[in-house]
Formats: sequence, structure tokens, C-alpha cells
Amino acid sequence: MSNSAPKTGTRSAGRGNRRAKSAGPEKYDFRRPTKLAREHVRTLQVAYETFARQYTTLLTSTLRAVSQVSLLSIEQVTYDEYIASLNNPTCMFMIEMEPLPGVTIFEFSLTTALAWVDHMLGGPGGKQPQRPLTDIEVPLVNSMLDRVFGELRFAFEHIVELSAPKIVGLEYNPQFAQNAAASDAMIVTSFEMKVGSQECVATICMPFASIFPKLRPDSDGVELTDAQRQARDAALRAMTAGLGSAPVEVSVRFNSVLMTPRDLVTLRPGDIVPLEHPVTSPLAVTSHGVTFAHAVAGSSGNRLACLVVPPPKED
Repeated sequence: MSNSAPKTGTRSAGRGNRRAKSAGPEKYDFRRPTKLAREHVRTLQVAYETFARQYTTLLTSTLRAVSQVSLLSIEQVTYDEYIASLNNPTCMFMIEMEPLPGVTIFEFSLTTALAWVDHMLGGPGGKQPQRPLTDIEVPLVNSMLDRVFGELRFAFEHIVELSAPKIVGLEYNPQFAQNAAASDAMIVTSFEMKVGSQECVATICMPFASIFPKLRPDSDGVELTDAQRQARDAALRAMTAGLGSAPVEVSVRFNSVLMTPRDLVTLRPGDIVPLEHPVTSPLAVTSHGVTFAHAVAGSSGNRLACLVVPPPKED
């Protein structure tokens, strides 16, 4: 595997762009400045190079074919640009990697997936047709990916402790993969993958907002995408509206008084208990032990009532 640093930056849209190796300078879009710093890219590079080495070993030993996975680039692009860069059809496996929010896309060519199946069933893995995976082939590829995701989890240990990644969907047409808003920032990592005679460029597309906070040692928070922020705000409004009409138990209390156990057990009807509450001080209006207002006692018709007054001045 090459020891050269992977390419970074903002990629322009275009179906063949990520598969073309251009030696010229890349255009910089000042309307969408790159948020990935060099130290962030380096952190990801170490993780993905480890993953590529483990991926190579796994493919070679499992498929019994000469295999090689090499890191090509780490780029920040919008989701729309990423989708536009993919071939149609292709294999797009949607995975959830808790505790990271959002959906990560693990993508590689359909012919490579079919070559995997051919090798797993004892075939030579030669030229494959362009067709979707059958109901029998999908579990075979999924079982292989479960082991691949285990290596990805291991490679990310120094960044974030992931639970076992879970496949939640499979799509062949990139235009049908609506996993994020078109303008959402994504971190796309590209690999050159060779399995026997098959060769393709594979990608891992991860939401920028989910992984970026983990790359900053001074922050444990998770930045939200626009869609996640809107969902959170809607949930907050719904909860606030519900709380406004929820019944709450309210008490009006004197100051507490200390008594001994002997005094408590000897209380009888007619006994007078002196309260250490000044006659000039208002009573406390509380709910679940929290004082939120003050009031003076009174009556309303034939019922006791209280009149809310300003809080007493502290001495």
C-alpha cells in the first residue's frame, strides 16, 4: 500500500470524477470552505489505512483470491455531489454505527459484489453480469460485510468506540438513496479495491456532523444536521405544548419545624405545635419540593385560598 498522504479537499460533482486521477490543482469553493483541518485528515488517514490493511487480509483469506485494498482519498463534499459521482447501478449498503448519529454508506461496484459471491461459492470470480443480487446472494455478501465492519470498528477504536455496525438497507440506484439532505456535508473516503481480476473504487460516506466532533479532543458533543435539528426542534415544541396542559401538584407551605421522635409519638388532639414561621413572612408555593412563588393565606368563598405576593426581601 502506498505511504503517500491521501488527497483532501472539496470534490466537484461528476460521475467519473472520483475515479479519475488528476494531477492538476483542485478548485476551491469559497462558498463552502473546507472544515477538515490537516490534523483531522491525519487522524482519519491512520484509521482508514489500518482498515485497508485488515480489509486486504480479510478478503484474501476468505475469498482465497489475491486481493488488495489501498486508501486513495479523504474528501469533504455535499451529499448531492457524492451521489452524482457514483455509477448506476452500484452496491450501496446503509449502515448504522452507534453512537454516531445518521447513516453511513458503504459503497462498491456491483460486479465486485458478484465476484465475492462467485469466490465464496468456489468459482473463479471472472467477469460478472450487471444485475442486482438475488435473495440468496444478499445474505452471503452481508455475512462478508459483517466481518469487514468488524475491522472498521477496530480501526476506529482510537477515535470512537463503536458498537457492531448494522446493515439497515441496500440500494442499487444512488438517486434512490435519500439518507441526507442534498446540502449536508459528508466525509467521503475512497479506496482502490482489487479482488482477483476485478478492480473498482469503493467508498465510505459518513455524515460530517456525526464524526467531526469525535475528531476534536476538546469536544464530546455531536453536531446535528439540518434535518436532525428540525426534528429536535419539532420534538421540543411538541413536548412544550404537552407540558403546558399537564396537571401539576402544588402545595402552600409554612417553614418546617424540628421535632424529636418523643414529641411526635406523644402528639394528641388539642396539642399546640409552635411554627417557626414569622407572621410577616409569606408562605412558600412549591411543586415537588421546588419553591417557585410566595403567597399569603386567605379564603375564596367557603374554601381556603392564597394570594400570590412578591418574594420576601432577604435580610
